[in-house]
Amino acid sequence: MKTLTFLLITLLSGAIAGTILGIINQALVEPYIERAIAFEAQNAIKEGQIINPTELADYRIWQKSGEIAAATILGISTASLFGIVFAYGRSSLFPHFNSNTKKALVLAGIIWFVLFFIPAIKYPANPPAVGDSETIYYRESLYIGFVLISGFSALALWYVYKKLQNKNISTKAALAMLVLIYAAIITCAYLVLPANPDTITAPIDLVQGFRIATAFTMSIFWGLLGVIFGLFWDKFKPHETVEIATV
Repeated sequence: MKTLTFLLITLLSGAIAGTILGIINQALVEPYIERAIAFEAQNAIKEGQIINPTELADYRIWQKSGEIAAATILGISTASLFGIVFAYGRSSLFPHFNSNTKKALVLAGIIWFVLFFIPAIKYPANPPAVGDSETIYYRESLYIGFVLISGFSALALWYVYKKLQNKNISTKAALAMLVLIYAAIITCAYLVLPANPDTITAPIDLVQGFRIATAFTMSIFWGLLGVIFGLFWDKFKPHETVEIATV
């Protein structure tokens, strides 16, 4: 493994996909955030709180300017995890694929499903400023807990799958069994973990629109990460090492 090439591919793929995510969010997600903050400000004014429009506008300008940078950082950190998983399992991952781009794209889809889609069923995203600020850490811990359960369960079952490949068990039978086990674990977690404690008071079209836009942009991000990473891998081939002939 050419370590430096692998690191550059991983970091660059994450930076590109994350930056594009930040730009797309400005167009698709930001309008819902603006509406959510305006709704929260109106409620605060009704309760007698004093809202300074100038300070709020300045804060939003500062917040928007940092969103693309934050998305880039998110992309790099996410790609680091993705790259390690891909490098470790590339040889045994979808062996019928002759392209690392296809392998990376399918792996990105699996990780998207495990780390984003499944947790979102239990704890769907809400716009900022929607919900009780006193429960934010509790809600975050619930969400992160579900992500960890889903992620580590999938990782453990993948390890079991690799072990089963050495046994006289058909690939379809092994996959079917492990999918059922994963579904059972997630179902138990869904039933055991408590629900979001906050009552949603924001307009339902605002909340649903934000969730759809977020799901759309995150799906684009994972797809881009898989394609860009795979294309870089196929081009620079960090898994190939150069043998030095001795005379």
